[in-house]
Amino acid sequence: MTSILLVDDHAILRQGLRSVLEREPDLRIVGEAASLDEATTTAAHLTPDVVLMDLKLSASSDYEGLTLCKKLSKSHPSMGLLVLTTFLDEHLVMSAVRAGAKGYVVKDVDTSGLVRAIRDVSRGGSAFDARSAAAIVRGLNAPAPDEHRQLTDREREVLALLARGLSNRAIGERLYISETTAK
Repeated sequence: MTSILLVDDHAILRQGLRSVLEREPDLRIVGEAASLDEATTTAAHLTPDVVLMDLKLSASSDYEGLTLCKKLSKSHPSMGLLVLTTFLDEHLVMSAVRAGAKGYVVKDVDTSGLVRAIRDVSRGGSAFDARSAAAIVRGLNAPAPDEHRQLTDREREVLALLARGLSNRAIGERLYISETTAK
């Protein structure tokens, strides 16, 4: 029997997931949570096999689910973390995996795909739908971000003039460069 904690800020979605997943004889919903704090406390208390979570857990933050992944993977490394969300881009998928997610599925997945993903994660494997897997590949093939790159002196000049409200044309005239270069 696989125990599951549902984490989503929308009660109707949690109820729908419960209804669908409890039809499976080997899946059992042991709890629900609507927020980061509630999910952290509930997961610690129930220690489910799988936490099925959204990335967006409140109106004030788009990606609290990433914080939840980090917290749970650190405090409960054997817990299977499966993201079920509407957000899909390589940065988010890679961030979720780095935060400890073992799977990433987009909410338009069919029931059998979601059930398969839950079972795979509960067995210690990973689960990514085709689009999430493609996003990971794109993310792995992307050049590494140059996080320590500094602005050049010229870029700082353009930025300072832009901050004063000058247009691209006016910046170009002032610095003796074309409007396109200023842009």
